[in-house]
Amino acid sequence: MNSSAFITLVVILFIVIVIIRCIKIVPQAYVYVIERFGSFYCEWETGIHFMIPFIYRVAGKVSLKEKVVDFKPQPVITKDNVTMQIDTVVFYQVTNAKQLIYGVERPIAAIENLSATTLRNIIGEMELDSTLTSRDVINTKITAILDQATDRWGIKVNRVELKNILPPREIQDAMEKQMKAERERREKILQAEGEKKSQILVAEGEKESKILRAEAEKQAEILHAEAEKQALVLKADAVREQKILEATGEAQAIGLVQQALAESLVKLNQAAPSEQVLQLKSLEAFAKAADGKATKIIIPSEIQGLAGLAAGLKATIEKE
Repeated sequence: MNSSAFITLVVILFIVIVIIRCIKIVPQAYVYVIERFGSFYCEWETGIHFMIPFIYRVAGKVSLKEKVVDFKPQPVITKDNVTMQIDTVVFYQVTNAKQLIYGVERPIAAIENLSATTLRNIIGEMELDSTLTSRDVINTKITAILDQATDRWGIKVNRVELKNILPPREIQDAMEKQMKAERERREKILQAEGEKKSQILVAEGEKESKILRAEAEKQAEILHAEAEKQALVLKADAVREQKILEATGEAQAIGLVQQALAESLVKLNQAAPSEQVLQLKSLEAFAKAADGKATKIIIPSEIQGLAGLAAGLKATIEKE
């Protein structure tokens, strides 16, 4: 191969390399800041772009993704002069690539220093107890201040979190003792409340038991009284029925006697009795009356001739 052909090949290869290097592909979520003759020209977004060599230059490749930066612990002093170590986590995102490239030299270092000074200012206005219990308040304040300060750099601070709050060792020991005492106090309170509730439940159980026993006794007495009442009613009904039956029997007996007497009188009347027979019947009736319990007996005038009646009866019998 002669020298002219070699030079031609080198030139062609150089041109191909230059053309390839002039073709720029911007990936997703990235922005390229382009300068022309050393000054800002434009921003290239996602896609294929052609850059004229020696005229255009890529000043910076900026990612638009949200980033997380974990800063090392910073010493801060509270309002009551307690020194503690606090480390923060910052979530930020670039919103303007041009401002980021030309606004700040080292953005991460700038955010870290700004976060540390802001944290010292906020913690310096709070006491130890408030610092330990006000994470959300501190996070909100730091986020607002950093977002406002980094806005001119094209950075949006979305969130700031306090990762760890580490008081001095002696403070931690005192807090652990305090927490232990508080847990013991709560345990005693819970035990006392448990015993109280147990006693209340026992008392309520005894009360309900007594009430149930009283109700049972009351129901038993009511049932006993009802039974006695029913027994008395049944007994009275039985006595009443017995008296009714006795009265009915006596009435029937009296009726039968009266009927027999009436029939006997009818038959006697049909037989046409003589005077001697009538006197004899009167004597029988008088004998029945005299056989009673009466202390005084009035003798009818018809029976005064008792001797004559007896003589008449004797004569009648002899004639027969």
